[in-house]
Amino acid sequence: MDEILHGPAHVERVTEFLRARGAADLAHPGGTLLAHLLRVSQRLADWGASGDVGLAGLCHAAYGTDGFAQGLLELTQRASLAELIGERAEALVYLYGSCDRTATYPRLGSAGPPVFRDRFTGAEHPPAEEQVRAFLDITAANELDVFSHNEELAARHGAGLYRVLAASRDRMSDAAWAAVHHDLGDRVPVE
Repeated sequence: MDEILHGPAHVERVTEFLRARGAADLAHPGGTLLAHLLRVSQRLADWGASGDVGLAGLCHAAYGTDGFAQGLLELTQRASLAELIGERAEALVYLYGSCDRTATYPRLGSAGPPVFRDRFTGAEHPPAEEQVRAFLDITAANELDVFSHNEELAARHGAGLYRVLAASRDRMSDAAWAAVHHDLGDRVPVE
């Protein structure tokens, strides 16, 4: 089942699902939203992420995000996305899209489980540790791709993102942290 859900033919079906919902028509740094989603998914695969995390990366903007409001699906359509990519991957897509970054990012480096605030409902909850790791890796892949295609955003937000992720680096995959440090480490002034 895993190879069916995460194999190239299935990824192509998911890509067509996103295309049918307008992802290829939405402008995004580096071209279109669809091009960005494909690059994020590929970066996660290059880092050795699981198939669920890769599919979540491919669909991470399905409900919009705190930084990209235009979603491809309504929240009432969560079941259709879960049917396509699996419940675990869809739960990661929801976690990513629902994250209130202003409330959540400062908590990511906490000693205990970080508490996330859902921007859709206002509810707060501590996700499972593997969900936090996936969230951080998807965040890194997403933002590194955006920054690589938009120097203005990189200049404005790169150092801040580096600090957020540095505070939670023990929760990230080694490959994701290495990429963040490589791409953004020089944006943080030495103290």
